[in-house]
Amino acid sequence: MNEILDKNDIKARGEYESFVLNHENGNFMQSLCWTNVKKDWNYEAVISRDKNGTIKGTALILIRRIPFLGCSFLYSPHGPVCDYRDTETLRDIFEGIELIKKKHRGYELRIDPCITENDKAEIEIFRSFGFEFNENAPELTTIQARNNYILRINGRSEDEIFEKFHKKWRYNIRVASRKGVECKVCGIECLDDFYMLMEETGKRDGFCIRSKEYFKRMLESLGEHCRLYMCYYNGEPLSGAVTTQYAGKTCYVYGASTAQHRNVMPNYLMQWNMICWAVENGCTIYDFQGIPFYKDESHPNYGVYRFKQGFNGEVLTYAGEFIKRYNRFDAGIIEKTGMLSRRFLHLSPAGLLEMCRSHK
Repeated sequence: MNEILDKNDIKARGEYESFVLNHENGNFMQSLCWTNVKKDWNYEAVISRDKNGTIKGTALILIRRIPFLGCSFLYSPHGPVCDYRDTETLRDIFEGIELIKKKHRGYELRIDPCITENDKAEIEIFRSFGFEFNENAPELTTIQARNNYILRINGRSEDEIFEKFHKKWRYNIRVASRKGVECKVCGIECLDDFYMLMEETGKRDGFCIRSKEYFKRMLESLGEHCRLYMCYYNGEPLSGAVTTQYAGKTCYVYGASTAQHRNVMPNYLMQWNMICWAVENGCTIYDFQGIPFYKDESHPNYGVYRFKQGFNGEVLTYAGEFIKRYNRFDAGIIEKTGMLSRRFLHLSPAGLLEMCRSHK
């Protein structure tokens, strides 16, 4: 039994949020809080319940109207949230999305559920619902990065995790502490410092950055589920990161740093502090996020992977996007004209090469 979330129904919103927050396939981009960050997008949400009224699955759908054509692009970032082998619940969710499609004249739906390229059974299930799937999609052709670097916490203590880092990484973390680098959790009051670092990083590495207002919305909208970490040396900001913690996963979403005082190793200490936050709250995963082109040692982005690799995690490759085209005529026009550009979408919180390079 599906229902389209009544945005004014406080009880239903609370039930939705509690389900996503506590589900193993939950993600901060499926939280209703994320809709306050994506202010340029409309949204709807589907809830699937069993006969007793218990929620079995949900899906947050971001909706972007296409200028001039009057149709809409529908996207469920890392959704839906449910047991992906529960075909009854999936069918119920997709039937709800059909209603949303009709209401907003959706021409295309994209989803990228949290399944890996090795989850063959789940991939076939999504295909059975009429989705197209591009196996082994190339880098930068999907909204979210397919290749992520993750550290599995799995109940280990801080000491147990630290001892598994590469010895040079352990040394660098200790160097930062000995040199007097201070890593602290900040609020909006430190956003100017972070944005100054982000501007420098974007200019240095040649990528476009989001507005300061966007980061402010992240911190305010996600509340306790989002932190701004900053590293200072003699009062000078050296590095910063916007990090989320939701549904048992701590995610390093945005990072920035100055080229000054690299010798005091602030980025290593900052990562360690964020990992400790994950351990402290019983998370199962610390997600370093995207590592595009990690197999190519000659690529300018390879340093991102090399840095993350020293924390002794593993590469997690998602299956990628599943696409359902409702109106191929509109889809064809949009594809030919480039109306659905990455700049227009501006969706991925990180993951894409432009954002990942700031993590160095």
